[in-house]
Amino acid sequence: MSRVIALANQKGGVGKTTTAINLASNLAKQGKKVLVIDLDPQGNTTSGLGVDKNSVGNSVYELLIDDCPLEETVLSLEFSGFREKRKLWLIPSKVDLAGAEMELGEMQEKVYILKKRTTPIRDKYDYILIDCPPSLSLLTVNALTTADSVLIPVQCEYYALEGLAQLLDTIGLIRERLNEDLDIEGLVFTMYDSRINLSRQVIEDVRENLDVYIFDQVIPRNVRLAEAPSYGEPVDIYDRKSAGAKAYRKLAKELIRKG
Repeated sequence: MSRVIALANQKGGVGKTTTAINLASNLAKQGKKVLVIDLDPQGNTTSGLGVDKNSVGNSVYELLIDDCPLEETVLSLEFSGFREKRKLWLIPSKVDLAGAEMELGEMQEKVYILKKRTTPIRDKYDYILIDCPPSLSLLTVNALTTADSVLIPVQCEYYALEGLAQLLDTIGLIRERLNEDLDIEGLVFTMYDSRINLSRQVIEDVRENLDVYIFDQVIPRNVRLAEAPSYGEPVDIYDRKSAGAKAYRKLAKELIRKG
């Protein structure tokens, strides 16, 4: 049975999609079978993994709304990097997903559609990573009812903390009312700059005030991380020696150890 992990934060620009792409790639590098579900209408995970979101056929929209057979929505991706090849799978997103909120709202068991559609294939993968939209929407709720746990990327700045309490409250409500097995996988700090006191202060404040697991590995600000999506590659394929690539390799290993 796979571990289903939703990557969620209602604040945009915190490195959620970057984490989904690069965590998936490095889990695959460790020999894990990984499925990524792009549940964000922006489709940045899709394009960041080298898939043209404007030309995909069946996507997560058809899976959710049209009950398209799941196997017809899954794309097999292969990346060739330094000394190794790695393979992972993707259910892509496209712009049609932006209208799914209204259509999902009219469906029975609207908060369990994704769980219902994906349950039959859980045994095929070691990890299923769901990249959520940057909002506490019906799509995000579907991800949280499907997931075993939530991984929360948090940017190292003051305003990034303001919505964190709300997100944790929402996760608590989901656990109480819709998915009693939902856990918090942990917080991972992104865009860390060791030269800035605020970055260190944010991490210290969270450690002191929140009783949740916080990953030891932090993700630094890194130009290569920002460049890699434009080439449709994870950062360790684009530049395996970069600080961002090294950080995500360590984060994947920490996630596996955490178990």
